[in-house]
Amino acid sequence: MPTQPNEPDRAASDPAEPTPEAVRPPHGDVPRPDPAPRPEAAHDASEPDAEPAEPAEPAEPADDEYATAVQELEDRWRRALADLDNLRKRHARELERERAAERSRTAAAFLPVIDNLELALNHSDAAPGAIVEGIRAVRDQAVNVLELLGYPRHAETGVAFDPARHEVVGVVQDPDAAPGTVVEVLRPGYGDDETQLRPAAVTVAKRE
Repeated sequence: MPTQPNEPDRAASDPAEPTPEAVRPPHGDVPRPDPAPRPEAAHDASEPDAEPAEPAEPAEPADDEYATAVQELEDRWRRALADLDNLRKRHARELERERAAERSRTAAAFLPVIDNLELALNHSDAAPGAIVEGIRAVRDQAVNVLELLGYPRHAETGVAFDPARHEVVGVVQDPDAAPGTVVEVLRPGYGDDETQLRPAAVTVAKRE
């Protein structure tokens, strides 16, 4: 058989096989594979999540802060007591001032009555009838002053007995008067049901 010539080396003659120098990137940078993750850095789904940290408790105030707060409250309490005492004293002074002013107004209302009484005494030598008329006029003037002060006069007869306005000083038999009515007024009363200065002293017809 004829001998076949030896085939040349395919690795040396095949241009499709690149040499190590041909696949090397330019500028001498050789790509490196990504490093594998470390075992301890990988998250294990089987392990439970770590519990959240508890919030830190607030720090308790120091003794100096307590002392300062107590001192401030004590100062406010003392100021409130002082203001209340001043208000009480001012109210007492105003009340006494009003009482004095009311007494002054009442006394001034009776001054004309006193003046007329002095005039009647100065004319005591006049006729008796004139003196009586003058005294009656002074009496009416005094009654008018009491009425202006809120104490009207009541001395009516023939009215029904009212325990709020009348004070019984006697019981009489009077066929002309209805039982339980006022027959005679011995002392007039002044005031009304709400502001009674004094009740009228009366005699009442007897009930059969």
